[in-house]
Order: sequence, then structure tokens, then C-alpha cells
Amino acid sequence: MRVTQSMLSNNMLRNLSTSYNKMGKLQDQLNTGKKVNRPSDDPVVAMKGMAYRTQVDKVAQYQRNLGEVNNYLDSSDDALDKVGQAMHRAKELVTSAATGTMTPLDKEKVQSELNQLREQIRDMANTKVGDKYIFSGTKTASPLYDKQAGGYPDVDPNNPSAFEKNVDIEVFDGVTLNVNANVLNLFKEIDDMFGEFANPDTDFSAAIAKVDANMDKVLTTRADIGARQNRVEMMGNRLDSQEASAKKQMSENEDIDYEKVITDMLTQESIHRAALSVGSRIIQPSLVDFLR
Repeated sequence: MRVTQSMLSNNMLRNLSTSYNKMGKLQDQLNTGKKVNRPSDDPVVAMKGMAYRTQVDKVAQYQRNLGEVNNYLDSSDDALDKVGQAMHRAKELVTSAATGTMTPLDKEKVQSELNQLREQIRDMANTKVGDKYIFSGTKTASPLYDKQAGGYPDVDPNNPSAFEKNVDIEVFDGVTLNVNANVLNLFKEIDDMFGEFANPDTDFSAAIAKVDANMDKVLTTRADIGARQNRVEMMGNRLDSQEASAKKQMSENEDIDYEKVITDMLTQESIHRAALSVGSRIIQPSLVDFLR
């Protein structure tokens, strides 16, 4: 086969174009720090990258959900702590009234303060996180204690209301946590107890046991919240590990090894220079140049 000058020139130009493309790809990798800048660069790496990125985004969403769980549990524990403090003060007042040494005026003052504690606990029943009432079960837009109606929702053991249902938040694949405290019965019992204190004929000696019983229930509820807070902490550690693992896999799949790419770039530059040097010899003056 006869090799013409044009064939040599065309081959040289095609090889130079290929060399430029390789250098351009390496330059893009150095600029972005990524192995692929478009799916066509390496479809396998691109597909794996999409899967790893989806996993990272999923973990980030679970971490946001976990933040919502912490808001619920921390706010619930804080509110019940305030309820416990009010109950402790109520016990002091009831114990003082049970001594029998108080005058009628003193008892009126005690009952007045007990009424204020009752209102304080009602306010705690309507604790909100953002725009959600955290003690209202799944009916988060409605307060647990209705101030206009002057009472709590009715309790039916055979047909629990929305105020008694659990609020579950997903914190991992197939893992949900109950974030609310079902305290409707507790707040009703405490409120009924304070209602009895308003009676002038109240037996404060017998009332001490009721106060103690309700204080124990508050502590039991807080202990349950504390146990869930511990689980949330462990779940947070698990998500942190998942996030680090997913990001490491994504980095290993997508990120370049700078030392290797720089070496490849220098090598390709040397090859390109050699190709240019050889090309300058291939395109020799033709007979037409001598006839000018």
C-alpha cells in the first residue's frame, strides 16, 4: 500500500488530537479533584457514585430526624422536670396544712398557691416545640389542656384518642423511635388531685400520699424518656459511623489520587511534545515549495 504525505499528515493530526483530549481530561481531573466529570468518562464510577451519594443523603436526613427526636425528648423531660418541681412544692404546702396548726387565713393562702401550681402544671401540659404540642399525641396542633373548655380530653380505655397515640419518627432503615410521652392520664390525675385541694374540707394528711403517688408517676415517665434519650445517643453514634463510612466509599470511588494524576499529566505532556517533534519532521517541504 502506498503511503502518501496526506496520510502521514492526517494520522499525525489525529494522534495530536487524541493527545490533547487525554491532557484535557487530566487537566479537568486536577481542576475538580474528581475522576469523572461526566458520566461518559467512566459509567461504572458514575453509577457507584450515585449510589454512595444517595446513601450519604439518606444518612443526613436520618440525622435531621434524630435532631427532631432530641427536641421532643429534651423538651418533654424539661417540662416534666418543671412538673416535678411544682409537685414537690405542693407536697411542702400539703404537709404544712396537714399539721393542723394553720389558721383559716393560712389555709386560704396555701390553697391559693396550690391553685397557681395547678395552673403552672396545666401550662406544662401544653408545652410546644416549634408549632407542635408535644404532649398531645398525634394531635400536635391542639393543646392537651383546653383552656377555653377548662379541661383535658376524656379518656376511654377501650378507644384511645389521638391525644394518646404515639408519634414515631424514622431514624434508620426500618427503625423508628417513639418521641412523645403519653401523659394524658398523668396530667388528668394531677389536675383532679389539685381540684380536691380546693375543697375547704380536704383531708391534707391523706392528700400527702396522693402527692407522693403522682410524683412517683412523674419520675417513672421521666425515667422512660431518659432511657429513650440514651438510645437516641447510641443511634446518633451509629449514624455518625454510617456517614463516615459512606463518605469514605464515595471519596475512594470519585476522588483522584493527586500524585498519580500529576505524574500522568507530566508523562502525557512529554508524549505530546515528542509527538509534536516527530510531526514537524513528517510534514516536510513539498516539491511545490521548491518551485515557488
